[in-house]
Amino acid sequence: MFLSSFENKIDKKGRVSVPATFRSHLNTLGYNGFISYPSFNHSALEACSQDRIEKLSNTIDSLNPFEEKRDYFATSVLSESENLQFDPEGRVSISQKLLNHAKIKNNVLFVGLGKTFQIWEPGNFDKFKVFARKKAFQNRSNLKWDIK
Repeated sequence: MFLSSFENKIDKKGRVSVPATFRSHLNTLGYNGFISYPSFNHSALEACSQDRIEKLSNTIDSLNPFEEKRDYFATSVLSESENLQFDPEGRVSISQKLLNHAKIKNNVLFVGLGKTFQIWEPGNFDKFKVFARKKAFQNRSNLKWDIK
């Protein structure tokens, strides 16, 4: 599971170290990297394991093949996805296209979201976190918790 947040600097060669706990979790799943694509909702990157992107692909495949929305999702998610592999030091090179979408220049914030994680420009995430906390507080009574 991907938990917590970790900030790292992009080095001179454009590589960033992925948090050890994230790498460890991906390794236990049998992966030496992850899939990343531009978020629909934020100036951030979505990131997940190969099996998670395959589930997303299967969901897209289950849509009517003659409906435009199937093509829209496939184009927006699958064609924009990049397979980022760890180097021997646990770093990845994030493409300029993805960095531009997330408005990332020097530092990267890895944000754990359970089964997935996101990659943010740290200042943008700080602003979003304040907004998200406010919305979560407002919506807390609408949630049905099944925790025992």
